[in-house]
Amino acid sequence: MKGLAAAIAEGRVSGRLWLYPRYDCNLACAYCLTESSPNAERRQLGADKMVEIARQGRGLGFTGLGLTGGEPLLDRELPALLARLTAILPTVVNTNGYLLAGERLEAITALADRPLTIQLSLDDPEPEPNDLLRGERSYEVATRLIPELVARGLHVRVASSLEEAEPGRVERLRAQVLELGLGPDDHFVRPLVARGRAVDAGLGVRAVLENLPPELTLTANGAFWNPFAPTVRGGRLDIDLLLTRTLLPLSVPVNAMMELVDGMPAGNDALLDIR
Repeated sequence: MKGLAAAIAEGRVSGRLWLYPRYDCNLACAYCLTESSPNAERRQLGADKMVEIARQGRGLGFTGLGLTGGEPLLDRELPALLARLTAILPTVVNTNGYLLAGERLEAITALADRPLTIQLSLDDPEPEPNDLLRGERSYEVATRLIPELVARGLHVRVASSLEEAEPGRVERLRAQVLELGLGPDDHFVRPLVARGRAVDAGLGVRAVLENLPPELTLTANGAFWNPFAPTVRGGRLDIDLLLTRTLLPLSVPVNAMMELVDGMPAGNDALLDIR
């Protein structure tokens, strides 16, 4: 699709196509966008559908995939799915890391030569405040896994979600990530977004279509403007940033997104720095 490819090349649209494999999770983070937890509804996309989405996405001009949720590694078959997806497009998978052990870890390690990135979260340079936000032992899991995954030849990056970008805290976080073996380009700091569980916790900044970058995101419930869009509050899916209920053919949600993009003013100075 010429319009999409041009928009990606010009930086008006993200080249990464996001997928929500599932909504349930082994944790219940304080600011979770999707109210994920062990008891959350799964709302799964399904492996074959994700592979077909990836194939069509590549044909339309997308340059990468992102998997988020929910905890993707709750699916024991995720490594096999990642092998299929990375054969189509470079892929980033967001995980809390708790399940990266044993057979799952060995299966992910076998993909070290693939265009695969494992994205972990670290929100504070100290264990206690980090774990209050993300869950018991989350600091220990992340700081142990980062150097281990790097040693296994995997590409790792770290996302830090902060309520306030306190200079000293950010500097300590950046120094810690460097000490764990990552380069500065593999660590990014982003604001907490006031959607999902974060609203009830009184956390985050307001996020609407005008300040969220266009990054097509597909879930079992439809196609959304951005991976921070298909959020859940009070057990109900937010549809304010829903593009279409149709997922395939992928050209349908792409066209819906591009209509909105083409109607937006030039420039991106209003966008939140969210990656």
